[in-house]
Amino acid sequence: MAMYIRIKRHKTTYFIQCDPIETTLNIKQKLESLIDQPVVDQRLILMGSGEVLEDSKTLADQKVENDAVVALTLRKDDNDFEEINIVHPDDFYQSPILAVGKD
Repeated sequence: MAMYIRIKRHKTTYFIQCDPIETTLNIKQKLESLIDQPVVDQRLILMGSGEVLEDSKTLADQKVENDAVVALTLRKDDNDFEEINIVHPDDFYQSPILAVGKD
């Protein structure tokens, strides 16, 4: 049964078509061709639970469902992974300025 997941990083969202029986490694291989980053330098984190997805497990095993949001982080020069950085649409809008009347 085909499904898709949304993989987010900074201001970019990748819509990846996949199957629940695919492994996290399969998803990373799909991403590799899109972002030009090797799979060993990618980390996928299921939003909501904060669980790091394991390469050898299937999406179904890790309870990744259709339309799930997954954060993508990349390995930095110091060999650690960067923090999750996803820009939300609300970040683009400022709250309205209330007009103050003069009496």
